Amino acid sequence: MKLRAISLLIALTTLTLTAAAQAPPKKSALDKATLEIYVRHLVPYPAAVKVEIGDPMPSKLQGFSQIRVLASMGGRFKEHLFEVSGDGQRFFEAEVYEVAKDPFAETAAKLKTEFQPSLGTAGAPITLVLFSDFQCQYCREQSRLLRENLLKTYPKEVRLFFKDFPLEQIHPWAKPAAIASRCVARQSPTGFWDFHDFVFDKQADFTPANLKEKSVAWVTSHGLNAAQFTSCFDTKATEKEVDRNLVDGRAVGVNSTPMLFVNGRRLSGVLEWTSLKALIDLELDYQKSNGSAAAEACCTVELPTPFAPKKK
Repeated sequence: MKLRAISLLIALTTLTLTAAAQAPPKKSALDKATLEIYVRHLVPYPAAVKVEIGDPMPSKLQGFSQIRVLASMGGRFKEHLFEVSGDGQRFFEAEVYEVAKDPFAETAAKLKTEFQPSLGTAGAPITLVLFSDFQCQYCREQSRLLRENLLKTYPKEVRLFFKDFPLEQIHPWAKPAAIASRCVARQSPTGFWDFHDFVFDKQADFTPANLKEKSVAWVTSHGLNAAQFTSCFDTKATEKEVDRNLVDGRAVGVNSTPMLFVNGRRLSGVLEWTSLKALIDLELDYQKSNGSAAAEACCTVELPTPFAPKKK
């Protein structure tokens, strides 16, 4: 009797182990291949889009890990930040806020403004950082709005910094224009803004072939050293400055222009002056009430999905 019971127990155990061995392994978002397949289906991303899955990182949420997923094609990209449960069975994409910290402080800290062209008062309570593209028509509209209204309305309360973000894959002369503008800035920091206005005002007249000629003519007519500018432009002496701005922009999620940051708060597209003024006023009131300063669709670069908006 005992032998029969033992034999039955062994048979059941063997059957259980065999079934377990034959069962498919449980899927986990902590497995890179599994997560890539899921994300490609979720978005969805076609095969032409490269999807890179990062290694798990510590999360602010107990029992979770963070995984960065970068989707890219050419110069276009989109980053996802997923919170993944410890067992890998659940994940979600969301911002995590801490009530004791300014929600925009982390972004503001990443916005590097040293040596960037600027307007306004140093140390002003409101810092605006504009990522722009000289060939983008909506960037032209946003720049005009800022130039016409910002300092006139806020002569001491605001400082504006300009950072290049040329979208080379759709704007062939945008990066050369950014290089040229910084060559002008090396001779005359205030001249940068005059050149900035000139390029945007005459945007429709520029081509990759005539950009240098028109820029040299402008430099000459404004009393700057044409030979010095030409040498700077031909050797691409300021290209690294432009490239650094591209890296800085991607670090804070810039993937379209214009994109404006107000004390770290990200705003995409062209903003009407009334809306931007209302936001600046709210930020000033917030700082006053809290006793300290807060943290510092042209040209949208979409990755291809069946649901991506069509270009007009």
